[in-house]
Amino acid sequence: MTIDERLEKMMERDEALSRKLEMLASLHVELEQQMADGFAEIRARFAETDKRFAEVAARFSETLVFINRLSHVAEAHEQRLDDIEGQ
Repeated sequence: MTIDERLEKMMERDEALSRKLEMLASLHVELEQQMADGFAEIRARFAETDKRFAEVAARFSETLVFINRLSHVAEAHEQRLDDIEGQ
């Protein structure tokens, strides 16, 4: 094999490697974009979950207020029944 043949073969390999590197770089950029898009979607889902959790927490607070009110009503009725039975 002559030096010219070796140089030509090395140039072919160099070109093949260059094409592969360009393809890998392109794939890397595409993957980074997909990951960024995926993270944006995940952040949006977390924001929606936080919003729903806040709504549920508010409803539980309201429910606790109602339960306390009912407890006072039940105590008042129990006291009235005790007063009626005591008469």
